[in-house]
Amino acid sequence: MALTGTTIDDVKAVLVSTLGIQDRAATIDADTQLLGNLPELDSMAVLELIAAIEEKFGISVDDDEVTAEVFDTLGTLAALVDSKRS
Repeated sequence: MALTGTTIDDVKAVLVSTLGIQDRAATIDADTQLLGNLPELDSMAVLELIAAIEEKFGISVDDDEVTAEVFDTLGTLAALVDSKRS
């Protein structure tokens, strides 16, 4: 299933809000590296972000799905959300 721009935009909004990085929102797109690139995205922020995504999209993310691959880029994170919603 192809990612929709809407899912990426919605996940980006949750990411920006959760991490408090509104000043950098314009520079974040589907290919933006997350882990290692955003200093705000530490282990606690990952948990907060997952909780915010679950609430926003009405999905449940299992602990074993929270991987470095999922948090590689905004696009990979949005792909997880899309897979949970379909």
